[in-house]
Amino acid sequence: MKIDINCDMGESFGMYELGNDEEMMKYVSTINVACGYHAGDPLVMRRTVELAKQYNINVGAHPGFPDLMGFGRRRMTATAEEVENYILYQAGALQAFLHAYDMKLSHIKPHGAMYMMAMENDDLAQAVLNAVEKIDKHLPLFALNNSALARLGQEQGFTIVFEVYADREHDESGSIVMTRKGTDYTDLDERARRVVRMIKEGKVITYDGKDTSLKAETVCIHGDHPDAPRLAQAIITHLKDQGIEITSDFIVQQT
Repeated sequence: MKIDINCDMGESFGMYELGNDEEMMKYVSTINVACGYHAGDPLVMRRTVELAKQYNINVGAHPGFPDLMGFGRRRMTATAEEVENYILYQAGALQAFLHAYDMKLSHIKPHGAMYMMAMENDDLAQAVLNAVEKIDKHLPLFALNNSALARLGQEQGFTIVFEVYADREHDESGSIVMTRKGTDYTDLDERARRVVRMIKEGKVITYDGKDTSLKAETVCIHGDHPDAPRLAQAIITHLKDQGIEITSDFIVQQT
């Protein structure tokens, strides 16, 4: 069995330092780079791409709402046209830095509130798909299980990669419970066993104690939690014990 592990990175900006980027590079196979709207800035974007090349990691765009103060986790009233243009603008900026290092954009994963709203709303989901089509319709697009984005994307021939979370709670649909500050966790082995079960059995216990089904192709670990590197280490140990290979090759090969 194979699984991709992804992490949101490049979310520092100006004088503010966020995340454990270089440490997390040791454990993941794919990163999603902030593009300056919810976090990140040109200096940080370039540094993050440079590190990704050093560690031989695939780089995707992580576009969000223009909301530095709310870290892109506040829902905004935006038209479908605005969402499409936000994604084109941010992905284009990241592509310029990737080009400077002879690298290519590997995927798109919207951030925060934009991500969640596109999972729930057909019009916004279509706006995301329209943007990806203009960039490159063959680009893999990360999406939650049973979401509008996944449904419409598959119907229209996009490469959808089903994402689950190591450090967020899931609901009965396979989506996640969105919080402004994330989820605290203390039992790292329990979290790691939960990830293994999602991969091997396609099952997870929801935030309200129900057992639900989902598909896991990529697992997200948020790098801004202080214990993120230790969680990543625990997950890798459990995956290796179960003979599960950590790689993004199977995602790239779908295209």
